[in-house]
Amino acid sequence: MSKVITQQENAQWRDYLELTKPKVVALMILTTVIGMCLATPGWVPLEPLIFGNLGIALCAGSAAVINHVVDRQVDTMMSRTNKRPVAIGRVEPAQALLFALALGLVGMSVLIWLVNALTAWLTLASLIGYAVIYTLILKRATPQNIVIGGIAGAAPPLLGWTAVTGQFDGQALLLVLIIFAWTPPHFWALAIHRKDEYAKADIPMLPVTHGEAYTKLHILLYTVILLLVSWLPFLTGMSGVIYLAGATVLGARFLWWAVVLKRDSRPHAAIKTFRYSISYLMLLFLVLLVDHYAFFV
Repeated sequence: MSKVITQQENAQWRDYLELTKPKVVALMILTTVIGMCLATPGWVPLEPLIFGNLGIALCAGSAAVINHVVDRQVDTMMSRTNKRPVAIGRVEPAQALLFALALGLVGMSVLIWLVNALTAWLTLASLIGYAVIYTLILKRATPQNIVIGGIAGAAPPLLGWTAVTGQFDGQALLLVLIIFAWTPPHFWALAIHRKDEYAKADIPMLPVTHGEAYTKLHILLYTVILLLVSWLPFLTGMSGVIYLAGATVLGARFLWWAVVLKRDSRPHAAIKTFRYSISYLMLLFLVLLVDHYAFFV
């Protein structure tokens, strides 16, 4: 008990920053910004660019903090997460939840008053989808947790789009579809690498419930789906040949890693596939952005 109290007394601002999962939020904001850029033929208006991203980032941080609280027992059993502030007792769950509430309220206020109501409510739905439906229910209920819950994590480009336009658009949903298709191969690769830890924590991830061979096959199949989905912006006239070339090269590389993982032909293939998947998404959206502005400047 004294150790926990000491850790709590030594809690610093870095602990609260860690609770918001800043690297994950940064990747989300990248896709949000690109959604904003694609929503307009010119430069993004300054007000939605600043306040839209601020509000969305605060709400995403709020959802991340709730995830830390809900998963605090699971986090202690996994080497990747066992030093998280709530897991080790440096930040009390009640303190973390108050922090999450403050972030969420400020973020929603910014979106409602300085952006638009549609973006605010979609962001709230995404927050609830990740922090409650996925983390609290689906993660512990089904090996398809990441597939069903992936829609919440795929929302940022749509949020960026609505922050600028104030309305839905089919092209924004294409961006959501790309992230939705990317999520299973991305996360299942990590799940293979951490299979023993998920099993110890009694989390029914696909490699735990159905085995590695089954999971690797589904990573390969979803990567093929992702490659096909990534061509839709070009096929629908949303983007040009620059994006098509980039999406094809990046997708082919992802497919190569999926085959390597399926054949188990390289050491540590699972974690390397996971790491490439992060680079893939960042680069794919950056290429989409370059293509969008290629003839504007």
